[in-house]
Amino acid sequence: MSDLFSEPPPPRKPAGKTAASSAARTEAGNTQAYDASAIEVLEGLEPVRRRPGMYIGGTDETALHHLAAEVLDNAMDEAVAGHASTIDVSLEPGDKLTIRDNGRGIPVDPHPRFPDRSALEVILTTLHAGGKFSGKAYATSGGLHGVGSSVVNALSSRMEVEIARDRAVWQQVYERGIPVTPLEKIGPTQNRRGTQISFVPDTQIFGTHHFSPSRLYKLCRSKAFLFRGVTIRWSCDPSLIKSGDDTPTEAVLHFPGGLADSLTDELGPNAPLLTPLWAGDAALPPAADGTDNGRVEWAVAFLESGTAALASYCNTIPTPQGGTHETGFRNALVKGLRTWGDQRSNKKASAITAEDVLGTIAAKLSVFIRDPQFQGQTKEKLTSSEASKLVETALRDRFDHWLAQNPPQADALLGFVIERAEERLRRREQKDTPRKSATRRMRLPGKLTDCTRERADETEIFLVEGDSAGGSAKQARNRETQAILPLRGKILNVASATTEKLRANQELRDLIEALGCGSGDRFDLSKLRYGRVIIMTDADVDGAHIASLLMTFFYRELPDLIRNGHLYLAQPPLYRLTQGARSVYAMDDADRERKIKTEFKGKGKIDVSRFKGLGEMPPADLKNTTMDPSRRTLLRVVALPEDRLTTRERVESLMGRKPELRFAFIQEHAQSVGDLLDV
Repeated sequence: MSDLFSEPPPPRKPAGKTAASSAARTEAGNTQAYDASAIEVLEGLEPVRRRPGMYIGGTDETALHHLAAEVLDNAMDEAVAGHASTIDVSLEPGDKLTIRDNGRGIPVDPHPRFPDRSALEVILTTLHAGGKFSGKAYATSGGLHGVGSSVVNALSSRMEVEIARDRAVWQQVYERGIPVTPLEKIGPTQNRRGTQISFVPDTQIFGTHHFSPSRLYKLCRSKAFLFRGVTIRWSCDPSLIKSGDDTPTEAVLHFPGGLADSLTDELGPNAPLLTPLWAGDAALPPAADGTDNGRVEWAVAFLESGTAALASYCNTIPTPQGGTHETGFRNALVKGLRTWGDQRSNKKASAITAEDVLGTIAAKLSVFIRDPQFQGQTKEKLTSSEASKLVETALRDRFDHWLAQNPPQADALLGFVIERAEERLRRREQKDTPRKSATRRMRLPGKLTDCTRERADETEIFLVEGDSAGGSAKQARNRETQAILPLRGKILNVASATTEKLRANQELRDLIEALGCGSGDRFDLSKLRYGRVIIMTDADVDGAHIASLLMTFFYRELPDLIRNGHLYLAQPPLYRLTQGARSVYAMDDADRERKIKTEFKGKGKIDVSRFKGLGEMPPADLKNTTMDPSRRTLLRVVALPEDRLTTRERVESLMGRKPELRFAFIQEHAQSVGDLLDV
């Protein structure tokens, strides 16, 4: 166990570099002064290239594909506005992606404020320039901030633009956001119209990341599902599709059924449906002055079993973090079922909550609204306050009508949801188990998400760092046997803290209360509420440090928990290696290189994704690699009896109050670290 503990040594001051000497050098002019000359003004698209993460969330594979989504969203905006019906998406060798629509075409006439530049050049070289601010050119749109096209231009080594409008074709070429050719009229056209953008992502920004045909095809397919009136024609050079990848080289994507087609396709023919699919679309209530507020489309499957899920979109933009439109959707379902219960004189319906309803559905929700407000440029969450009431009003009447059309099916749905509500209430009201008292006394309401099974030897609790990781873990867990307790980052180091400080620490008190077995002299193993206590932290240095602090706590305050084999370390992967439809996970850099050689034989294109943390890991990946008992690897934390003295001394030297002991340990073992790096 002693080898699992570590704590960063205190920072060492460089020899001879004191605060006084630094001040002296600054005074002498050897260090650049902080004055007006130190203030940089970034112009044009330079801020995008300096800080791409501010605009597309990073420079990894996900951010790379965000470029494709930005350009495709602009084409979709033309389709949703009724000006385009067809979009062509083509991937060629060299990561060249071409997206073409048959819409109106970006204006090419001189811009009123910049008469020496075309509107096209202004749009592609100026942040916050576009036709979607006033609402005059687009009633609803996904591109809202005027940065999408210009950001793609800035982060592309080359962008070629062709505009067909007014019976003429215009062309201009850019490199890294800078026009390298003037806007030229290259010929007449009779029937062609629209915008064609071809771009190659800049390897200076994205390194070795490349477009994935599978990912791009799925993006096109999802967009086609989201708007019934559009046809997306997909094509990909055959050489880019790896062996085992079933992505087609050509496809025509058009789905007249919209979200209903999408949900049916995902669920498959053998889905355990409680009722027939409820799907439709409707206009949102108009504004007070009669202005059109947009529309909503939905598809809902009520399931007898299986995994519940809700996917939402706004103006064809995915909103994985939900938002106000999802709030309206939930309210419509809950209030509709409660009202139906009242009509059927079922008093139990009043206890129904959103948790009871959403736990039974697989659903898709898409809204088209004017001037939506998102949380951040990546638009993962809708925050428009009016969307909640608009969606609730539009859906509520349709849901009431759907329930009334078939009373037996409505009664079956109501009964099923009430059963879930009663189960939830039973868990809350149990009086004969310590589980309830521990949860009730929890001073951080909602932090502990408990499991439903009562026998301690059949359950386990995961200790995770932060609410973000806790959210992913809650989605990935088995609700029956796995509990989740998020902790706020690095806990108190009990090896260097006083007894008074330890007893006053709320985070550790909450942890002890959740476990139910007490600590120190009051420790009682028979009252332990979970068979396994699993520390699950990020697969990086910070995660290892948090795990070390937690192990120190258990070793010092609940040692019998370790001696009786109840403490474990989860082993989340750091990388996902993907080739075609096959994915392999790697624990660290060395494991990644080994698996590239052994699992893929070093052949073919391998997409390498690095998980930034448990909160960034998709719940499906977290479940499959780290939480599913049939697939995961756990390390049991042990303290061997014959080595108890050595372990205690090692804990004290690495985690105790004397930094000089840690410094001596580092000096003694520094060479072994170098030897490891040389392996």
